[in-house]
Amino acid sequence: MRKKFISFITVIILLVIAILYSAVTGSIDVSMFELAKGLFTGSHHDVEVIKDLRFPRIIIAVFAGAALSVSGVLLQAVMRNPLAEPGIIGVSSGAAFASVLMISIFPTLFFYVPLFAFIGGAIAFMLVYSFSWKSGLDPLRMILIGVAINAVFTGLLQVFSFTGGSMVAAVGDMTTSALSMKKWTDVDIMVLYGSIGLILALFVYSWCNYLALEDKTAKNLGLNVNLARFVISAIAVLLASVATAIAGMFAFVGLIVPHIGRILVGTDHRLLIPFSALLGALLILIADTVGRTLIAPNEIPASIIMALIGGPFLIFLLRKSDRIYGN
Repeated sequence: MRKKFISFITVIILLVIAILYSAVTGSIDVSMFELAKGLFTGSHHDVEVIKDLRFPRIIIAVFAGAALSVSGVLLQAVMRNPLAEPGIIGVSSGAAFASVLMISIFPTLFFYVPLFAFIGGAIAFMLVYSFSWKSGLDPLRMILIGVAINAVFTGLLQVFSFTGGSMVAAVGDMTTSALSMKKWTDVDIMVLYGSIGLILALFVYSWCNYLALEDKTAKNLGLNVNLARFVISAIAVLLASVATAIAGMFAFVGLIVPHIGRILVGTDHRLLIPFSALLGALLILIADTVGRTLIAPNEIPASIIMALIGGPFLIFLLRKSDRIYGN
């Protein structure tokens, strides 16, 4: 229990430090004192610029990281697959494709982008789940089908790149995840839908624990397995979809964070879900801050930083999975 407590406190402290460091570091540098004074008085021009440009970016990075990480935890519980992750199995690309498609048809319905993204993510997830089912869920088949579904939706998304005009920018925003030029309206959408998903995730932690058991055992304990899978999957898709719609596509976040979380706080979802939210927020914020400051004034999209970290991590897990599944 001491290790778990220390892990929570450490991540919270690091997240606060990362938020403060990200706020005062960049093309406009201000001291912590100047930032605090400018926020209270509103008289500091640079602080006002930071407030309008940097703060929305920080908030979106924090909520997107939390949402994607918790989505990964929930999907892994539903599929009983440690490699399940919204970016890998196509949920994120399905959400991105639906968002760009609907924006191109109904450009005035921007506030409903998370709804369109949710529909696209849900379709992608149902395709993966249905094609993977063959006398039960096979972890390897699920990942391979997920990769195929992801490739299809990514290809469809890239088609918009050749239509010209605003669609090129829309596709670029979805796929690069630079988090630049985010507005407070984006924050409103991200915080609203993200908070709903995260709160709902906390309420289904016991179901996630039951799903770690065999279906027959879970049923004997009084769990409606099919209903639990449906509800948890819907929450996971909502979280991944809203993060993709507002922040763009991030791969591997929902893969890396849950595994680290299980090492530090264990497999009980009562602790794993909130810890993953905090750690995911920290990871995306660090990736965005590094990408923004490493080669300033140019930027490296946070999604590229995550790909550089997540690629080797996935290879490690795939090699380790030989022992897990006895292949």
